[in-house]
Amino acid sequence: MSQRPNRRRGPRPLPAHLQLAMMRGAMAWQTAMPFASGSGNWSGGWPISKTGQEKAARIAQGLAESGQRPEAFWGAVQRQLLVQDGALVAGIAAYRRHPYERDLPAQPVLWAEGGSRLLDYAPDSAGPLVLFVPSLVNRAYVLDLTAERSLLRHLAEEGLRPLLLDWGWPGEEERRLDLTSLIAGRLERAIAAAPGPVILVGYCMGGLLALAAALRRPDRVRALGLLATPWDFHAGDESIRARIASLPALMPLLEPQLAAQGALATDTIQLLFAGIDPWGIAQKFRAFSRLPPESDRARLFVALEDWLNDGTPLAAPIARECLQGWYIRNEPHRLAWRVAGGVVDPAALSMPSFVAIPRADRIVPPESARALAARLPSPVIHEAPAGHIGMVAGGNARSALWQPLREWLGSLR
Repeated sequence: MSQRPNRRRGPRPLPAHLQLAMMRGAMAWQTAMPFASGSGNWSGGWPISKTGQEKAARIAQGLAESGQRPEAFWGAVQRQLLVQDGALVAGIAAYRRHPYERDLPAQPVLWAEGGSRLLDYAPDSAGPLVLFVPSLVNRAYVLDLTAERSLLRHLAEEGLRPLLLDWGWPGEEERRLDLTSLIAGRLERAIAAAPGPVILVGYCMGGLLALAAALRRPDRVRALGLLATPWDFHAGDESIRARIASLPALMPLLEPQLAAQGALATDTIQLLFAGIDPWGIAQKFRAFSRLPPESDRARLFVALEDWLNDGTPLAAPIARECLQGWYIRNEPHRLAWRVAGGVVDPAALSMPSFVAIPRADRIVPPESARALAARLPSPVIHEAPAGHIGMVAGGNARSALWQPLREWLGSLR
């Protein structure tokens, strides 16, 4: 039977992900070296944590008690690395050849400006208008991923009128925008184009944009929903603080790209996200290699990976503001972030609010989102048993977010 041709390029950037997998293998190889000589001394091998040393020592003890030579550990590591490398390559190949294609009907366009469009998911509905604002670095259709995994279509079926702001691909005009011109300009014009006051719902980075717009336009926004929205960018564990501490040294390396392209490239953004869990990409593709290609889980995996690999560049002025102002200086949490001269302070919000915080979020640590909830006056807080993406489009998204969000929307008058 002939193999299907490759249908996609991901995971992006593929060379970096393969190099990370090789690095992990090299670390395991070096860590196992002391066992080849039977010394059990890590001074000549790759440094590992105390926990790792204790685990390796238990393995060595088990080998000795069973009468096996220390070299057996080295051989077991070699065999396991080969198995894992084979599974990774098989998983990537299976993903790239999978027959899935996103095929959903296009929605009517209420408004357009540059590459941005306001899409109407229930044009004939008399239900409440709910305008969704996604992130700038990923495509908006994560909220309308497949026919079965579409938050927007679910809400439309429930009698609401969802609108989606699709930011589109940043062209020459968009690459000159900063956060003020984006929020006080394009976002507010999209809100004004809606046929009446809206319930504004922001997802991830889009939540910060929505918050700033809601504070500026309470005449057009009657309630605010914030889904996995960061606020305290320095909150979280030590690994998060270590990554933020590395950003000042990274910025001069990114500046030539920002200056030349007018944007932070998609592959660069993907690399920054990969730093959150360097080994996670390889792990999930190994797991995918074991799934039956025709299964619902495999189809959902491919749909989500296609979306992840279909990211958009981030305009250079906005990239600088986000990396330097949000991440390095933590301006939102310090109440130092201003839009059109006004401080973005959640405490000044005079409308109902809903905050969804994914408990297993590795992109926006729950502590970061909780800091935003703590600053809002009387929010409805929902802690979702899911991750950052799984909450909106995963296998349990209906119970994790869709239904609680629908209940809150239904409670508004």
